[in-house]
Amino acid sequence: MTAHQSTSVRRSIEVEYWVIDEAGRLVEPDGLIEASPGAEREFVEPMIEIKTTPCESTAELRRELCGRIRTVLQRAAELDKGLVPLSTPITHEAIQELPSERTRIQNEVIGEDFEYVRHCAGTHIHFEQQPGHAVDQLNTLIALDPALALVNSGRHFRGETLAMGARSELYRRLAYDGLAHQGELWPYVADCAEWTDRLEARYDEFLQTALAAGVDRTAVESCFDPESAVWTPVQLREEFGTVEWRSPDTAYPSEILRLSDQMATIIDGIGKTELRIGGENGSITDKEIVLPTFDAVSEYVDAAIEEGLASESVRSYLTRMGFDVEAYEPIAHEVQDGYITQHEARQLRVEYADRLRVDILQTQPLEAD
Repeated sequence: MTAHQSTSVRRSIEVEYWVIDEAGRLVEPDGLIEASPGAEREFVEPMIEIKTTPCESTAELRRELCGRIRTVLQRAAELDKGLVPLSTPITHEAIQELPSERTRIQNEVIGEDFEYVRHCAGTHIHFEQQPGHAVDQLNTLIALDPALALVNSGRHFRGETLAMGARSELYRRLAYDGLAHQGELWPYVADCAEWTDRLEARYDEFLQTALAAGVDRTAVESCFDPESAVWTPVQLREEFGTVEWRSPDTAYPSEILRLSDQMATIIDGIGKTELRIGGENGSITDKEIVLPTFDAVSEYVDAAIEEGLASESVRSYLTRMGFDVEAYEPIAHEVQDGYITQHEARQLRVEYADRLRVDILQTQPLEAD
């Protein structure tokens, strides 16, 4: 989809960035939250989240996201701070949480593994549910999950190479290893009732684990419900009336907007062409959307996390599913392999904060679709 095209699918974006000082040290976003609508604290101290409202068109989404990031960057420059589009802080540094009852409970339930979540910065894209097609949207986004490879922006954790999609490795495979169904990608569903059953089962599992850890039931129920107690990467969100894709890393705004547009184009075709599930290859044409079996999707996801766009099977799959793979330059493929010292990590943060500023200046708002 070109920059001037639009779809009928309303969507919104939430993106997280690490906040640094002029030397690349992680710092709190003091003074930045007030700079723009949609700017909020995240659950760890050195991070800011910037959200858009639901937007009707590509032009509106681009204008709002870039405008809000640009405003925050202007204030950051005044305070000698920067925003870093890397999915992890690279090195082994203590990341402090903001005090909250919800976070306290998660620490009790997940234990030491919750440390992995503190090192993750990502992007969430919400697509408005289309009447009668929400389940098809959900299943399609599950099938498209390997597209996370297009914006992998970090391969390191605690200074060591972990995976081309280090955040996905941390979030899905390490943080929730003790709650196996919580962070992983879920299989396709047949209908909304099946989705609701899954949510309730996972909530009960979470609740029982919390109770076994000594957490008060009332505390859990006041902070979590079935929808907010799961972290699977693709979700039906009744609260917002959306299907949410939580897999992408944080990245340059231009890359996130391109990915959002291409996803929206695919989602917009649901209900207009035949959709079916079968085989291992998957493809999207003018006549049909063919989703591969979930086992096949899982293999593509594993390769997307471990190898990113270095995987020929991932590149071929995403091309068949309608993505312009050559248009993306994931940051993770630029950063050196091997151990990175704290000094080198701080230099990289400063470098990519500068690149983010350049990207936002070059990503001009569109006056019309």
